[in-house]
Amino acid sequence: MGAADFRVGGRIFATLASEKQGYGNLMLTPEQQADFVGEQPGIFLPVAGGWGKTGSTHVRLAQATEDVLAGALETAWRLRLEKNAKRGKARRPRTAKP
Repeated sequence: MGAADFRVGGRIFATLASEKQGYGNLMLTPEQQADFVGEQPGIFLPVAGGWGKTGSTHVRLAQATEDVLAGALETAWRLRLEKNAKRGKARRPRTAKP
């Protein structure tokens, strides 16, 4: 989509799609999002609309310290790892067709 993104196993956990507006984006759970926004509302805010309701979260890049950003990225990365692991377990092995 023309913006830098960060992936695990081919799946996105963070993007710079809103960088021109001063935001990075994290893919979190709604509960994780509520924690980040509740603890640091000057740095984190939900993405507008349906994406935000599912946990997509803006990070105000100019306000985030390196430590805060690293912790948030690690949270999104770990969530993506967990989702990938669940997704992989749910897949059935492919069999060759004759």
